[in-house]
Amino acid sequence: MSQIVLDSEDRALLGAEMGEAAALAMRLLLRFAEAVGATKFLSCTRAHIDGCLYHGQVSIDFVERFVALDGKVRVPTTLNVGSMDLIHPELFNGDDALRRDGTRLMRAHETLGCIPSFTCAPYQTIFRPLFGEQIAWAESNAIVFANSVIGARTNRYGDFIDLACALTGRVPDYGLHRSENRRASVRIDIREVPDDLPNDALAIAVGHAVGSMAGDAVPVITGLPHDLSEDDLKALGAIAASSGSVAMFHAVGLTPEARTLQDATQGQNVPLIATLDAPELRRVFDSLSTAPRGSAIIAVSLGTPHFSIAEFDRLMPLIRGHQLKVDLYINTGRGVFAELQARGWDRELQDQGVTIVVDTCTYVTSIMRRLDGVVMTNSGKWAHYAPGNLGIGVVFGALEDCIASAVAGKAVRA
Repeated sequence: MSQIVLDSEDRALLGAEMGEAAALAMRLLLRFAEAVGATKFLSCTRAHIDGCLYHGQVSIDFVERFVALDGKVRVPTTLNVGSMDLIHPELFNGDDALRRDGTRLMRAHETLGCIPSFTCAPYQTIFRPLFGEQIAWAESNAIVFANSVIGARTNRYGDFIDLACALTGRVPDYGLHRSENRRASVRIDIREVPDDLPNDALAIAVGHAVGSMAGDAVPVITGLPHDLSEDDLKALGAIAASSGSVAMFHAVGLTPEARTLQDATQGQNVPLIATLDAPELRRVFDSLSTAPRGSAIIAVSLGTPHFSIAEFDRLMPLIRGHQLKVDLYINTGRGVFAELQARGWDRELQDQGVTIVVDTCTYVTSIMRRLDGVVMTNSGKWAHYAPGNLGIGVVFGALEDCIASAVAGKAVRA
């Protein structure tokens, strides 16, 4: 067991000088820090809580214990998706008990002073951290994005520990909070990319392969096209965190701690564990589908992680003037939804039959009208989890493929 050095703030927290809720949270953090071998705590600047998605009575009991102690978070704290779209409650088609308890859990987090963002993409809000900030984020895609694309520092904090960090403003000094642990330990080289895959689909194919091969290591990827967008990197990290346990990756020439390969490896030699060429990436791309091209589809689901305003910019010209033959769901955050409203795009999309979902996601909440067939998606994460969560078939494709499929009523891939 590690010997933990406590500073004056830690002792004040444990002594309940900042309230009984903060003291309880600090006691939990102290035991956690001992378990992970930390020797001290750091101040964190913000938190993101994964635990507002209802998983049973324990979810409510834990949060409401802190509510009963008059707890308040000590740093700006955003919330991950919940079990309800509180903006559009009429979309929910699950049972009344889940509606009641899911809503209760989301509201309990608000009572603690958390910001009701209810998005898996807090980096798309005004609470986006800066390079080098020490933060306590949960939600796998948010963690990998913060570490990799922004260069903020967080470990893979899970339910309950994330809230303890928010209530104390403290994190154990271990793992990816420390510079030496952010060094790439394995290398994956992209030698050739399929010339018919657009960047969004390519990024997901690469991310799926990287997650499967790297596990929980910090990989450095060489050979990626230098015109990948932030949304492409978002998608890459999300599927790498789902198919593996990647909490951080480096992409040479694209991510802030990997201007060069030497930067990413901190000057050390690391093993090359895979070389990916066009046929292999095409195979990975195809493996994300459980149903064949040409299958009749019942719906299209976009926005896992939540759709950004830049993705809506791409979507609008693709969808205008077309008649949809199947349901089209787009998951997004409240901040992006507000921008859609300001532009009038929310009404335009709804007039075309698009269902905009906020606060949650279609693969974790009972929202989709039909679950008796095949669904098309451009999300590697959705394609990875939806067959098990929803019992449906999936065809994966680029954004353009998804819109063409919604218009055709069958899975179309260019």
